[in-house]
Amino acid sequence: MSAGFSQLDDRGRLRHLITLDGLGRDLLEELLQRAEQHTSTPGEVPARGDTLRGWTVAILFAEPSTRTRASFELASVRLGADVINLDMALSSRAKGESLLDTIWTLQAMQVDAFVIRDAEAGLHEQVARHVAPHVSVISGGEAHVSHPTQGLLDALTIRQCKGGFERLAVAIVGDIRRSRVARSAHRALATLGVPEIRIVAPPEMMPDAAEYAGARRFESLDRGISGADVVMMLRLQHERAQGAEPTDLAAYHRDYGLTAARLARANTQAIVMHPGPMNRGVEIAPDVADGPQSVIRRQVANGVAVRMAVLAHLAEARRKRAP
Repeated sequence: MSAGFSQLDDRGRLRHLITLDGLGRDLLEELLQRAEQHTSTPGEVPARGDTLRGWTVAILFAEPSTRTRASFELASVRLGADVINLDMALSSRAKGESLLDTIWTLQAMQVDAFVIRDAEAGLHEQVARHVAPHVSVISGGEAHVSHPTQGLLDALTIRQCKGGFERLAVAIVGDIRRSRVARSAHRALATLGVPEIRIVAPPEMMPDAAEYAGARRFESLDRGISGADVVMMLRLQHERAQGAEPTDLAAYHRDYGLTAARLARANTQAIVMHPGPMNRGVEIAPDVADGPQSVIRRQVANGVAVRMAVLAHLAEARRKRAP
């Protein structure tokens, strides 16, 4: 974030959620605890509430999405909001209208929160600087920079499966350089006290030296996941690679794909994570993705709970700011 901009109001509550950078442990733990209240087991009636009754949430995605888009819509509806789900490729932006003009148009229709996914870094902050004081902006993914609710749902899943963060070794594996998921997961886990975070990637996918402060770096997958308690796999970011992605996917799987044999190098109770979408047979073998150590579907379920928690927090913070 640039100087002079804050996601927090003067009481330390969220007004926007664009990045996890700069947010304290207490706030992250509050959001995780709230998310726990919105979880339910498969087959149960999903958790619901009326915290967003009277609100309108606009979901504006300019990049493809399944999990994030659907879970934000479900989270909004289950808390009582009206939802506008707008494909930006089919909006007036395709006719040359600026995103800010689109935002102001929808704001005039009394939209209370905008959930935005876009490939342009810095766009979310730009929008947040220009919305009305009562309106919130939430990132559904910003370029390669950040994906805050993904970071929170990953942290929630780890806490549920491991009981906390204090004695864990977490390995994040794959296209680290171009991954907003990796950046937000690292930020969340570092803030929550994970003592050992490892990033594992081929040299061309390793981030710059200044990034991922405190993380151990490995170019060998076997070494990087040895003894790990959590193995988080990432897909290749073809859409951001600009021709730099590997052309031999079989070779990538051979060197950096998570197979059952490789997973045996991790802690025997290790969990396997993946933010999706998965490329089976590339970064992860099907029998691992669907195996007993996989918590990938739990991550998906937690995505709804975390997004409910964020939206509820924003609504309650707004009510407390009201005169």
